[in-house]
Amino acid sequence: MKRRSFLKNTVPVGVVMPALVGGFSFKAFGAEDPIAQSLLLPAAVENDHVLVIIQLNGGNDGLNTVIPLENFSNYVNVRSNIYIPEDKVLKLSGVTKAGLHPAMTGLQAMYNDGELSIVQSVGYPQPNFSHFRATDIWMSASDSNMVVNSGWAGRFLDAEFPNFPNGYPNASMTDPLAIQIGSATSLTFQGPAVSMGMSISNTSSFYNLINGVRDTAPNTPAGKELNFVRMVAQQTQQYASIIKDAAAKVPTQVTYPTSNSLADQLKIVARLIKGGLKTRVYMVNFGGFDTHAVQVNATDTTTGAHATLLGRVSDAIRAFQKDLKFLGVDDRVAGMTFSEFGRRVKSNGSSGTDHGAAAPLFVFGKNVIPGVLGATPKFGANATVGENVPFEFDFRSVYATLLSNWLCVSDTDLQQIMLKNFQTLPLVNAAACKKAVNLSGEDLVHNYPNPFTSKTVISFKTAGGHTLIQVMDMLGRVITNLTDRDYAAGTYTVVFDSGSLPSGVYYARLQNMSVQQVHTMLKVK
Repeated sequence: MKRRSFLKNTVPVGVVMPALVGGFSFKAFGAEDPIAQSLLLPAAVENDHVLVIIQLNGGNDGLNTVIPLENFSNYVNVRSNIYIPEDKVLKLSGVTKAGLHPAMTGLQAMYNDGELSIVQSVGYPQPNFSHFRATDIWMSASDSNMVVNSGWAGRFLDAEFPNFPNGYPNASMTDPLAIQIGSATSLTFQGPAVSMGMSISNTSSFYNLINGVRDTAPNTPAGKELNFVRMVAQQTQQYASIIKDAAAKVPTQVTYPTSNSLADQLKIVARLIKGGLKTRVYMVNFGGFDTHAVQVNATDTTTGAHATLLGRVSDAIRAFQKDLKFLGVDDRVAGMTFSEFGRRVKSNGSSGTDHGAAAPLFVFGKNVIPGVLGATPKFGANATVGENVPFEFDFRSVYATLLSNWLCVSDTDLQQIMLKNFQTLPLVNAAACKKAVNLSGEDLVHNYPNPFTSKTVISFKTAGGHTLIQVMDMLGRVITNLTDRDYAAGTYTVVFDSGSLPSGVYYARLQNMSVQQVHTMLKVK
């Protein structure tokens, strides 16, 4: 095949080239010529804040990550073969209702240092339990019954740089707007028309790039063409030299844990931030959390596959935070974790857990508002195999908060980016964006009678403004919205008529501006 034909027929717009410069792979969309695509990136913004997203692939078991000490006896009953002993749970300063898995000493230290926020029971209505579909929902920030072909971070970048890729790069911004390490650029960075990000295929490729090493191509016709693509890209790819120059400015970093792929990725992120890249959002990923079987070692439930995963996540984030501080850029960076779903309340017979609904996530950094946000998950001692942790906080409220209070997105743009209105939460110091949020610790929603047989009155207190009362079942599905409108400040009631719904546990969920609470209700015969 001739080189011209090879480039025309085998390198379509938007594919990830295997290795362009010294093994450095990237994905950049927006131009008709794949080489020209690499020249088209974003412009300047008003602040230098950076967001780092950590994806935990597979569906992390939240109840064995953040242990529900407040509901510990029921936790032991429903997880008799995998529960973490109470005396092994890592305690958090000033917190009695929850603790961390014993492998997570790094995050425990960060919490006690005021660098970690734990958000309980994060999910969404009508959860999907397919890995692929649930991941798409989290990346697109769509309702579960809608398919959206753009990502939440991609829409943010499109709002910041509405003419991209036309006129980019320019004097004020020559750097990638978003970088993903460890895989192809995901849906998260897809804008309404083009992708706003690029990807570094793996950590080895990054170090080959900065050391000027080109990956070996096979001695075949295709290999010769691959070498040609790499050579052309190495001559014309502006980002390669930009990233290489940024990395060269950071000869020294703190020691990161070895044999830890997440730590390897975060080390690169810290180096590029310190090196001067104006990149707004980074994304890394770490897999293995689909723990259906042998989640723990039978002889010691504090060890095993899940413990190893959590230990690596915790150690990697702790090293990353130390490195940011050492490099003098910790004031600029906030990070968050997410997994496509949690696991069921009850463990299975294989010493594992099955696909579930809501789970905790972590927000970390120097400027987070530390604490445990939300109530401890509530479930009974006889939870069934199908029971889920109901969501208290919509994951899109977390996104909206980071966009609004960390990346300083305007309220008008925020609603367009998030596709609808979501409340902001007290997760990060919003002073730089001249915004503030608060959350009440008061018990704001309850019902009577409880237990009930058919109907129950739900009483709720609102501070005014938009207020939503939902009823959810044990699977985390929204059964009904009892009210969804603006209120004056005060206490109100609504009636829940359960009709033909079966007996069991139901949840009343209040959402009032930044305040979100869940209350447990029991229907009996």
